[in-house]
Parts: sequence; C-alpha cells; structure tokens
Amino acid sequence: MSATMPTKNRYVLNWIDEMAKMTRPEKILWIDGTEKQADELRREACSTGELTKLNQDLLPGCYLHRTAINDVARVEGRTFICTRKKEDAGNINNWIDPKECYARLSKLYDGAMEGKTMYVIPYSMGIVGSDFAKYGIELTDSIYVVLNMLIMTRVGNDVLDALGDDPGFIKGLHAKAQLDEENRYICHFPEDNTIWSVNSGYGGNVLLGKKCFALRIASYLGRKEGWMAEHMLILGIEFPDGEIKYISAAFPSACGKTNLAMLIPPEIYRKKGFKVWTVGDDIAWLRIGRDGRLWAVNPENGFFGVAPGTNDKSNPNALATTKKNTIFTNVVENLDNETVWWEGLDKNPPKNALNWKGEKWDATDGSKGAHPNSRFTAMATNCPCLSDKFNDPAGVPITAIVFGGRRARTAPLVYQSTSWQNGTFVGSIMASETTAAAAGAVGVVRRDPMAMRPFVGYDMGDYWGHWLEMGKMIPNPPKIFHVNWFRTDDNGQFIWPGYGENMRVLMWILARCEGKVEAKETPIGYVPFVKDLELDGLDVDEKVVEGLLDVDAKLWLDDVAGIREFYAQVGNRVPAELYDELNALEKRLGK
Repeated sequence: MSATMPTKNRYVLNWIDEMAKMTRPEKILWIDGTEKQADELRREACSTGELTKLNQDLLPGCYLHRTAINDVARVEGRTFICTRKKEDAGNINNWIDPKECYARLSKLYDGAMEGKTMYVIPYSMGIVGSDFAKYGIELTDSIYVVLNMLIMTRVGNDVLDALGDDPGFIKGLHAKAQLDEENRYICHFPEDNTIWSVNSGYGGNVLLGKKCFALRIASYLGRKEGWMAEHMLILGIEFPDGEIKYISAAFPSACGKTNLAMLIPPEIYRKKGFKVWTVGDDIAWLRIGRDGRLWAVNPENGFFGVAPGTNDKSNPNALATTKKNTIFTNVVENLDNETVWWEGLDKNPPKNALNWKGEKWDATDGSKGAHPNSRFTAMATNCPCLSDKFNDPAGVPITAIVFGGRRARTAPLVYQSTSWQNGTFVGSIMASETTAAAAGAVGVVRRDPMAMRPFVGYDMGDYWGHWLEMGKMIPNPPKIFHVNWFRTDDNGQFIWPGYGENMRVLMWILARCEGKVEAKETPIGYVPFVKDLELDGLDVDEKVVEGLLDVDAKLWLDDVAGIREFYAQVGNRVPAELYDELNALEKRLGK
C-alpha cells in the first residue's frame, strides 16, 4: 500500500494487504464519509440494479434494495463464537475452533472479490474521540453494506485519526461470495478482535458494526474492561420542570422495543408538559461515571427497524424517521408513484406493485407483499423525538433498568427487584411465550436472558457473573424492574392497552426510584398499589389492574422448574448467587 493512504497505521495496512491477497479484489476504495463519495456510490448501485431510486419528491434521498430470496434474516444456526477453549464460548453459543474456522472460511474467501471493488470502511461505534468510542474497519464487496454503514455508524477519516497507530481496532471482513446458504458463516473471534462474514448480503449478518461488534464483540470487551454492552433501548422522560430521567430497557423480539423507545405520552401527561426523548432503540453501552452512577450511550448512528406493522398509530415517530435519506429492504415497490408499502402501513395496498422478490404483486391474492423481516435503515437525526443528548460523548445517567417479556399469565404488569443481585436474577430468567405468528406450538416459553441470548460473545454464566461484578462496582446503581404488557384474558385478548399507555408504568418506576411511593412486597419482588398508578383517562377498571398485578404462586412454581432446566443448559458457570436467588424464590413461593 502506498503512502497516500488516509492512515499510516501499519496494523491496519498490513491487515488490509493480507485480506486483499486472499479475496483478490480488482481495486480497493477507501470510504471517507463524504456525501460526494456516497452519492457516487448510490449512482453506481442504481446503474447495476443493487438499488432502486425512489420518488425523490415524496421520499427524498430514499432507495429500495432487495436481498437474495435465501438471505432475508439473521441466521443463528450459522453464527459462531470462535474461542480457543470451547467452554469459553459457552453452551448457548455455536462454537468452532478458531484455527479450523479460519482455514474453512479462507477457502470460501479465496478469490471471492475477483472483478469487484473492496470497500474499506473505517467506522466508530460511539462518538469519535469519546471515552465510550470503539473503532472498527469493515472490508466489504457490497455498496449496500457501505451505504447502510454510513447511516448506522460514524464513518470517515476522523476515525483513522482517532485510532492513530493503535492496533486495537475491530477487524471485519465481509464478502457476498456466492450467497450460498449452505456455506453462510457469521463468525466472531473475540480473542482476536475479528469478525468474518461470508455468503450473506442481509443487514443483520453483514453490517458488522451492529450485533456482531456492538453486542457480541463488545460484550466480551466490556467484561474484560469493566463496562457493559447490552441489547437495550434508552429513553428519557422529561418532567414539566425540565428535569429528564433516563431508562434503559431490554426486551426480546416482538415485545415492542422500538415503540417504547419512541413512545408518545398519553394525553394526561402531554397536557401537563411531559415529553419522551429517544436516545437509542436497540443497543446501549454502559459505564460507571465519575459521579458513581451508570451512564449509557447508544453506540449506533441510525435505526435498522422492522417495517411491517410500523404505521401512524403504532409508531408515528419511526414512520416519520423513514421519510427521507432511508434505505428500504425487501418491502413492496409501488410502481405508480415509485414509493414503498408494507403490511400494516395502511389499508390501501398499491394496485400496481412489485413484492419483495421483485415479482408483480396483487394484495387480493392473499400473499404478503413485504417480507415479514423487511427493514428500513434511517438516520437517527431524522427522528422527531431524538434526544439532544444523542451526540453527547458523556452519554446519559440511567435511573432504572427495565426487563420485559411476553407472558400471558405468569409475570405481573410490573414488579421491582429487591437488589442488584436479585435484579440480575430477574434478567437471567427473562422469557417470552411464542405466539400464533410463529411456527410451532403457541405459549411455549423461550428463555432470553437480558434479551441477549443470541448476542453474548462468551459463556452466558460468565456474562451473568459480570453483571454481578458490575453491581459491586457501581456506587449508585440503577434500580431494576420487570414489565409485562402482554397479560391476556380468557379469550386470549391483551388486557393492558400498551403503546403510549406504557408510560403510566414507567412513571411508577421512576417514582419508586425516587422513593415517592410505597409498594407491596410479594414473593417475586415489589408490585404497585393500584392507587399509585395513574389510571385517569384509561379504559381499564381498577379491579382489572389489580388482577394484572397479581402473583400466582402455582404458576411461578411451575416457572421455577423451567428456570432450573435452563440454568442446567447454561452449565456449570452459572453463578452460585443466582442459584441462591432461585432457591430463595422457591421458598418464598411456599414450596
């Protein structure tokens, strides 16, 4: 490499040389983060059909992309943690020996970029130069990846300047290769700061700054360095006097994480002057601040959201975010006005349209037009409720951590843990029940601790151990809660109205954190007295809310058996403290 490169970091240059020798691209292009270069790449992608330019009057700066039909989602079965010792990856993760994995994938990468351009993307997770920031370089042969990374991360030469001569960057290599699903691999080498992804073009597998770096690699780094990388939204609630309290919350998929992050307050709060601000909808990095509190940043720069179901009622802020400078993936193309559509957007599917596969599509035949996992990649700065702390390098102080799951009967609407250790236990037993929307039996409990089951870059028991250690290190820790918006009646209908009304529960959580309200002690933790929940203007009877807060000892004892099974699956690194919590819970339930 010549001296005209935007960096003289020999670790970076030697690594790129090595990867280029293996993949053999026709040329190498450094991505500088400028709009001029990005525009040239958009034009090129449109000329090859990789992108379709949408109506620039109605959707300025917006484009449509279609993935290969066999490449539409994250593939957990093809995602690996490659540590030298198998036990360090843990029983929950897929594992391959690193030497074997490098050898196997090197054959798939061999000549994979022949005739193509290798794009070099220097990017930062977090504000460049901040205490939170971590730097990566992704090599890819996909313009789609480049343009998405420009939205989702902070890209440019200032990243290389901040990195300087440091060898400590995350090395990411991606090649579409043959898009062969039998040879699709998303592999993480946490001990080597390396991610290799091959034979996929779908965002969750190839935008290596997202789940791969910001959760799997970062969770490993966080344990080593004394901080936390979590699958959490961050929101701020502004009180009428201008004070803002911040909450981070972890939910498994299909539990309304983005909707909560962009919550619109109910009228009773809006009239009083309350506001809600979005800091992040998916990932939080948390560190102990100089004041002894836990501070969080969203290390991303954009949103990679699920399109179906996003509409003016469910999430008007998310919908507004997609109106400009957005890349849509696998949605319906409306040929009459060159815009996009998806199920749940409105009740007016286009008459002249192509479905997500690019085929002529007519909604009256009963088929889905958009893929259920179709996406929008949108800049955070488009979001009407974006917090003014979004670009603050210090992040925001967290008052409460909230865990949640989808439980029809077991978990009450909200409960508070009794301590950080007990809160870690509450996070470790998080679960959701399958719905009719998923294949297989309805009501099956899936354990998803801290909503991190697919994303922990090392053994799950060690991860819980790190939570417990952090609790000992934080002088003023957040209080930990659990919520469940999904209790159902005898007809299977949701009892709690959800959406913006969830703010009523968040307000009780903040009141508890400030010691403003008492709570009722139960075997699982503290639940509200109904009188302390704001129910004015809500079409739910007080007696019904009482039922939503009920703790059924028999159901919980059944759950204890399931928790023991899950802990056994995680293995012998489950901390003794969590077994202590489990045994104490069982005793309190009256076994």
